[in-house]
Amino acid sequence: MSALEKTFLKFANHDNSSALGNDMTAKNFIKMCQECGVMDGKAVNSDDVDIAFNKVKAKGARTITYIEFLQAMKVLCGKRFSRKLPEDALQATFKLLEGKEPASEESAKSVKQGRRVERLTDPGQRFDKSGKDQGIAEHSDLTQSTSNTAKDKEPGA
Repeated sequence: MSALEKTFLKFANHDNSSALGNDMTAKNFIKMCQECGVMDGKAVNSDDVDIAFNKVKAKGARTITYIEFLQAMKVLCGKRFSRKLPEDALQATFKLLEGKEPASEESAKSVKQGRRVERLTDPGQRFDKSGKDQGIAEHSDLTQSTSNTAKDKEPGA
């Protein structure tokens, strides 16, 4: 079994309890193309990936086989590596895929949440160089009155 076929099977079985291991859904095909760099958002976008999937799958089918996957890669490699010869483009696409595994949803969420917490708790944002809390006075945009009542708008009222 080749490294490319192993990658196909890993993505085919990812988050798919009903998978027999031989077929890949459109969702997993798009995930694989995103995570492996086939879909770069410029030369190849999600529409291109979706079109390639639907072009190679059997009529009425919801999944593709490994052979159909190879056909889809032939469709996409020409767009992704348009300046290369067709065979070189296909090999470059295969190199993007070989040895890759799907990222777990939990690890992706924890990375995002970690960045959010880091940004919210960054001491450089809240404290000055001496370590003193800057407080609300340092945030001029928050110290101005933002009341919208007529009483606050009219002078002497």
